[in-house]
Amino acid sequence: MGVRHVVVAGGGIGGLTAAVALSRRGWRVTVCERASALTGIGAGIVLAPNALRALESIGLGPAVSAGEPLAGALGLRTPDGAWLSRTGAAASRYGVPARAVHRGFLIDALAAALPPGALRLGVSVGGVDEAAEGAVVVRTSAGELRADAVVAADGLRSALRGQLFPRHPGPRYAGETGWRAVLSGAGLPALPAAETWGRGERFGIVPLADGRVYVYATAVAGPGTRPADHRAELVRRFGAWHDPIPALLERLDRRGPDPVTVLHHDFHELAEPLPRFHSGRAALLGDAAHAMTPNLGQGGCQAIEDAVVLAHLLAGGTGVPAALAAYTEARLGRTTRISRRSRRMGDLARLSHPLAVSVRNFAVRATPSAVMTRGLDTLLGWQPPSGPDPAPGSAQASSRSVDIKEEEQQ
Repeated sequence: MGVRHVVVAGGGIGGLTAAVALSRRGWRVTVCERASALTGIGAGIVLAPNALRALESIGLGPAVSAGEPLAGALGLRTPDGAWLSRTGAAASRYGVPARAVHRGFLIDALAAALPPGALRLGVSVGGVDEAAEGAVVVRTSAGELRADAVVAADGLRSALRGQLFPRHPGPRYAGETGWRAVLSGAGLPALPAAETWGRGERFGIVPLADGRVYVYATAVAGPGTRPADHRAELVRRFGAWHDPIPALLERLDRRGPDPVTVLHHDFHELAEPLPRFHSGRAALLGDAAHAMTPNLGQGGCQAIEDAVVLAHLLAGGTGVPAALAAYTEARLGRTTRISRRSRRMGDLARLSHPLAVSVRNFAVRATPSAVMTRGLDTLLGWQPPSGPDPAPGSAQASSRSVDIKEEEQQ
């Protein structure tokens, strides 16, 4: 058998991770990214222990380990600065500390790990067609490509998901709009990573590994709401909240030698889970497969998990269709539960009636730390696959099913 070829549609975090993982397992990879450049994409991302272990399993640990880890406790606060909850540092329990980095840094690290010539910028994927002799033809804006498998990592509004699952309702508005920015950390004291919950509004602070600060804010709003001045809107909503939020908002100035870009996007999620994450010789991952709200900070992390599991299964001794069926079995349940959990978290955060907010805050304060820790274990305790993939129905596969049932009960 010759070298197998996979086409990856989308050069985001999940697509690039899949391409690196597959190339290191002997596949020839072609990544088609419709953007003309990968630089300067997005704001911050927290690489939780589950995502870091996945990256380490494909040899990318050193590539994302520069700078300081996300140290100390994480927590929830109220607008006056009082703590609702704090959780201990992840390193002591999960063996590796979470690391917050700029998305552009992570994208650059992944792209640098690709084989020469694997990345094709300015090329979009429009569809896939089954071909004879166990292959697929990928239709791109630069012509057709023949491949043994296709990875649809083309995001929230995935064209390939629309082709492969035409009856699926696709994404829906999740009820919130959000702002993101990366600020200079110069002159600021050490900041704890925290999210502050108000009445239908949130503000998050995450120190990045390079010394900058990632900030984000959310508010309940109708879809498509666009304030004329984002900085003025953020000051109006959050300017009277606890320190250091006012000082951070002062840094959202577009003027000067290092202007700050404020990104503004509505939140969307898939209206319902896909029936499976594969069709024929195509697999979906990341937002194309299970777009979720950002309330747990797991969207990118789950895309990384997807990519590593998919590469592991495609490198096994089974054929592509069997490997993709095993991929659905391994990933559909976990990502569906995490998506639903993220939605429930968003429902709590969006509460705006004073009585409902008081009850919510009391419940958060009263929740035992052991309960919160068990909840985190199901997210952060995930381990990347190792060894041969278990056949469906085997003892090892049954063990995985038990883990899934335990997770559902928490």
